[in-house]
Amino acid sequence: MSLQFHDLSVAAVTRETPDSVCVAFDVPEDLRGLFRYRPGQHLTLRATIGGEDVRRSYSICSGLGEGRLRVGVKKVDGGLFSAFVNDALNAGDIIQVMPPQGRFAVDVAEGADHNYLMIAAGSGITPVLSIIRSTLEGEPGSEVTLVYGNRETGSIMFREELEDLKDRFLDRFRTVHILSRETQDVPLLNGRIDAARLEKLARAGLIQPGEADGIYICGPGELIDEAAQALEALGADKARIHFERFTTDGRPRVVSKAARDAAEKGATVEVVLDGVSKSFSYDDPSKRVVDAAAAKGLDLPYSCHGGMCATCRCKVVEGSAEMDVNYALEPWETDAGYVLACQARPTSEKLVLDFDAV
Repeated sequence: MSLQFHDLSVAAVTRETPDSVCVAFDVPEDLRGLFRYRPGQHLTLRATIGGEDVRRSYSICSGLGEGRLRVGVKKVDGGLFSAFVNDALNAGDIIQVMPPQGRFAVDVAEGADHNYLMIAAGSGITPVLSIIRSTLEGEPGSEVTLVYGNRETGSIMFREELEDLKDRFLDRFRTVHILSRETQDVPLLNGRIDAARLEKLARAGLIQPGEADGIYICGPGELIDEAAQALEALGADKARIHFERFTTDGRPRVVSKAARDAAEKGATVEVVLDGVSKSFSYDDPSKRVVDAAAAKGLDLPYSCHGGMCATCRCKVVEGSAEMDVNYALEPWETDAGYVLACQARPTSEKLVLDFDAV
């Protein structure tokens, strides 16, 4: 699929919490096939803010049966794009949007009989909400349990939607709200989602990790790592645990000698995109492929710039490269030669990357 941006009109901007909104888009008839999505996938949005080209990925929160494409955006400290969306975006505005992508997703089948466990914190509810709604509405035989962590009741994104789903699917949807800064009547529900709390929830019978045939975790990196390990210890099948990261670990990266040598020799990077080959010289080891290409006037697909969304996924067909981090590619993909261009540096004098490889 060609990763091109398309102009979409904003149908509505709805305030969810004091620091988050839900944005709905009007998708023209001729683009609806292109913007068909799997619940849990994300959109890449692009806008010029203060003269700067800014792109960010936001998870789709709408269910398949809604007929409208929606994303949730929480305002973060220092977040240029999230502040723009929360404070300046209005219905009727035009924004550039890339078609849906992402592997943190499910395929809904009417005859399926699934037992899903969802764990989310803060804005991590956005892709999870899409999966929950689509599954409950599209799979009459499936059940979903959600453990959702927030600071307080007022910070719960999509609280009314979750309550509506609970009322509609009383026998198939269970929600467990964990609040860290607001006291609830049940002590077990006060605090943060961590290994100890998940163990207590399992002992209380509120979650059954060993019986879940699909576990989806979305939130801060530390939550994902701790929850995945804890759930596996509680009997969950590791192969059934899926997660989506919104943030990196923030650790500084060290450029290897091989990458520095390639830059000093003036490595050539050739990219294949939409059937067209273009080349540029790589002479700055501080830059990764996406940034080095941009410095030479070549715009490559990317979004999160943190190795999390796989928008910049491409295949090494000649030469070699190394990545700073990789949160998106599966082991089989790296074994097959795929890399993330936003994280990759050449380690050979010539590097050929194919963005059209699927």
